[in-house]
Amino acid sequence: MKIAALLFTLTVWCADEPLGAQLYRKHCASCHDAGGARIPTQAALRARSGGSILRSLESGVMRTQGAALNRSERRAISTWLGRTQAVAMVAPNRCRDAASVPLTGEWTRWGGGAENMRFQPTPGLRAEDVPKLQLRWAFGVPDGTNVRSQPAVFGGRLIFGSQEGVVYSLDAKTGCSHWATEVGSQVRTGIVVDGGRVYLGDVGGMVYALDFETGKPLWQRRVDDHPAALITATPAVSSGRVYVGVASFEEALAVTPSYVCCTFRGSVAALDAASGQVIWKTYTVRDPARPGQPTKSGARTLGPSGAGVWASPTVDERTGIVYAVTGDNYSDPPTVTSDALLAFRASSGELLWSKQYTAGDAYNGGCPLPDRVNCPDSAGPDHDFGAPPILVRGRRPLLLLAQKSGEVRAVDPARKGEIVWKDRPGIGGFLGGIQWGPAFDGERYFVALSDVAFQRTRMPGSNDIKVVNDPTKGGGLFAYRVDNGERVWMAAPPVCGDRPLCNPAQSAPVTAIPGVVFSAAMDGHLRAYSAKDGAVVWDFDTVRDFVTVNGVAARGGGVDGIGVVVAGGMVFTGSGYAQFGGMPGNAILAFSAEGQ
Repeated sequence: MKIAALLFTLTVWCADEPLGAQLYRKHCASCHDAGGARIPTQAALRARSGGSILRSLESGVMRTQGAALNRSERRAISTWLGRTQAVAMVAPNRCRDAASVPLTGEWTRWGGGAENMRFQPTPGLRAEDVPKLQLRWAFGVPDGTNVRSQPAVFGGRLIFGSQEGVVYSLDAKTGCSHWATEVGSQVRTGIVVDGGRVYLGDVGGMVYALDFETGKPLWQRRVDDHPAALITATPAVSSGRVYVGVASFEEALAVTPSYVCCTFRGSVAALDAASGQVIWKTYTVRDPARPGQPTKSGARTLGPSGAGVWASPTVDERTGIVYAVTGDNYSDPPTVTSDALLAFRASSGELLWSKQYTAGDAYNGGCPLPDRVNCPDSAGPDHDFGAPPILVRGRRPLLLLAQKSGEVRAVDPARKGEIVWKDRPGIGGFLGGIQWGPAFDGERYFVALSDVAFQRTRMPGSNDIKVVNDPTKGGGLFAYRVDNGERVWMAAPPVCGDRPLCNPAQSAPVTAIPGVVFSAAMDGHLRAYSAKDGAVVWDFDTVRDFVTVNGVAARGGGVDGIGVVVAGGMVFTGSGYAQFGGMPGNAILAFSAEGQ
């Protein structure tokens, strides 16, 4: 209350300030100027355009806060805060021909296949060619600071989504533009191509199907009515159905002391691939939220809640089972289906069984704040699953799990998730452990470690505290035998040196081809490692300015959330991640070896 009163007084004293500045102080500053690691700072927001901020307030992750303002107030804030930049959806370099020459290979799902192995067995690229990789073209994503949508490669095209809610179809060989289609809001999911359709989800909680050839919207479907619902999990398509995991940003809303947390329940839904009609939907928290006991700090509560599905489902097409992993609860009481592996019957959505690996984990945005008013009494540790299960078919099927706790496990699906072996390569934390996904090449299991850490520093001449990345903590790549969990090798973490905004975390998903493992890092480097011993065989620093095929200025930055895609002898990725104090960027990059 004292903070709110002070902010209101400042708006009166500063009546000569632009309206946008006054509104920012009143409605935004208490969060964005407070230095929370999960909340973009004012400086990070100023790297975005006014249009981007407006879309976030109206249809993106800030739509709940934006609903408290009228249209002119939202425009005033976004105009004052953001850069002025027009979004060039399709640049002058349109492809001359409607068709692209197909590559000798494809990558059409998050994990390459239904098992989510993130392994390309026929890359069109030999291990000995990887050190010869060179940049072939770069594409500048208009008005971007985060590149988070993993591309799909099919029919000679590269398709990806953007922070501005635009889906692009480029020629994979040259980067020329076939089409661009604007969807509702930011695209954080990867892209899936199946049956002549392009599938994706956005942070507004919508799932879309577009025509592969033209980009024409075919259908869109909201699979959850909760106002904070969002989709980060890349859809999984199998046998005419689209399986979608739903998460939310409601836990972040708990930073506001007056917010009564929480009511969202995660879910998995099956949609008809042709029409988008919901065939079934199963919640990860069985019972709807109801009033609960106040927190120790006296805040009213609703619960149970949470257990969002952040990662792409894994489909066992032989047994007809869909596997999904869940995040933490947002409020008390904790449930047995948070931080867990869930098995659903693909035909009906029936929950067959679940296995929890971290019990009692209820956490929200109020927990890092000094007063902790909205923090559940359980108070974390916020050890979500962000990485999909990897299905291994061998003498007996296994599911490989990697968690923000820093733990990796092989579990037996025939015994309802019973642990076969486990190891803990990392410390873990709310952005630590393993974030977005390991890879399995049929022999070894490759795990990249985040373990990002932060430092709090006092600003010179003031009492303001700034939260910055710790350039000495995090990172590392590990290889395991799958049969017994033996650690085969470890590659040392990156070294930041004096690079600003750098941290060595390897949060991005790993990708493997025969003999080589690709892992990008928040230091901005894309590296290729020997699958045999972990030696670095190729290193490309993406933190530079690029001359682009579409004429939009582009620069690389940190890499988080977007995986490397390999097809037809080419390697594709994106660079830029301004979230959590990282290095912004807006580059899509394509590489090939000499002579290809």
